Amino acid sequence: MRPQTYSNVADNSGARKSMRIRVPGASNRQYASIGDMVVAVVREAVPNMPPKGSEVVRAVIARTRKGLNRDNGMAIRFDDNAAVAIDREGNPKGTRVFGPVARESRECHFAKTVSSAPEVLR
Repeated sequence: MRPQTYSNVADNSGARKSMRIRVPGASNRQYASIGDMVVAVVREAVPNMPPKGSEVVRAVIARTRKGLNRDNGMAIRFDDNAAVAIDREGNPKGTRVFGPVARESRECHFAKTVSSAPEVLR
């Protein structure tokens, strides 16, 4: 996902859509893939919930439309771009994650996000 890419928020934190701003810790990195932490802006939110519109949040990429090639030769891709809002420690802000999540997120130290997902693609 490039900067200013819109994505769905795949948890129940209150945000609905977000726009990616940048990848923290990388000075000129343009693309983020599954399992990367990004800084995003909330563009749509559920009324009367904590993250308001135009609030800056951290998120981890859960799904991308761009294919992901695995070491065994298999490629996976999803129907939408989706992210899960997280706090400073890397814990998800919501209590549930909606939709499938790739197992590469677990390898990137976001195990709580993967464990609360209903389906993990193996």
